[in-house]
Amino acid sequence: MSSHPALRDARGRPLGTLRLSVTDRCNLRCAYCMPEQEYVWLPREELLTFEELELLARHFVVAGTRRIRLTGGEPLLRRDLPELVARLARIETLEELALTTNGVLLADHAAALRTAGLKRITVSLDTLDPERFERLARRRELPRVLAGIAAARACGLPVKLDTVVLRGDNEDEIPALLDFAREQDAELRFIEYMDVGGATHWESSKVCSQEAMLDAVARARGAAVPLTRKDPAAPAGRWRTPDGQIFGIIASTTQPFCAACDRSRLTADGRWLLCLYAREGLDLRAPLREGRSAEWFQERIRSAWSQRDDQGAVERLKLDERRGPSMDLDALLQDPHLEMHVRGG
Repeated sequence: MSSHPALRDARGRPLGTLRLSVTDRCNLRCAYCMPEQEYVWLPREELLTFEELELLARHFVVAGTRRIRLTGGEPLLRRDLPELVARLARIETLEELALTTNGVLLADHAAALRTAGLKRITVSLDTLDPERFERLARRRELPRVLAGIAAARACGLPVKLDTVVLRGDNEDEIPALLDFAREQDAELRFIEYMDVGGATHWESSKVCSQEAMLDAVARARGAAVPLTRKDPAAPAGRWRTPDGQIFGIIASTTQPFCAACDRSRLTADGRWLLCLYAREGLDLRAPLREGRSAEWFQERIRSAWSQRDDQGAVERLKLDERRGPSMDLDALLQDPHLEMHVRGG
């Protein structure tokens, strides 16, 4: 497959990053992502095979994608995932292959993922307190998450840590989480609570803003200095504390980065979403199983991306006091593709 000229959308944003979901299942029930008691799951027979995921990934790489991040749900629930990693790692012009996980199963798979060709891993870690973890995630799994982080480090996988900060729940742990990240030689990124997908209990009062996070860091460590972004499309702004520790903040809720967003998302059953807030996506599974040509996929991908004008987080910010959850429960029950755990976060 040969590469085409650089592909950009209607706002000049490149097709740089593909978040590739391999399953909609998850073994946690985090309050900010899956707060309900019951969920509608994608039919297993509709999930893409590893061969299909690899082929679609190759089509996206030809169209300009340079970074792929495997997501879920919880991607480590997908059986034999290192096999898929090995397939994707062989794509010659792919510059980065990463994975985001909640870490529960990571200790069992870290070494195999590294051997297969995974370049780096991001682990979600919202608290260091076992009781708080159980309250936030509705599972007693913190020890396994910490063991997974240790296993990733032991086999040489570069680790980042992601913390969703919820006002009134875990913002008091910002200093402790920074300390832990430094001990683990991992860069920590704090994330604002987003009103997207299945966040049916979202309310603005629960958002701990970037400004509040920086205030908490300043009280514990002194004022942090902002760093110049190496990659304009990176979702996190980065800061350095007076003692030299670098951390990030993803302020999607109060300071959206839509103007530079180069991400699209492919669900585990082949629905291509051009924005995290998109209500609809393009079905790529059906044409793939119909045997459409590589040329057909290139035309479809390039046509859709060149017309992309989405800036969902910016539009949400404009709602101000009218803002609530972006999806109601009835809509989510009718179409699981609207769920955050289906579209890969």
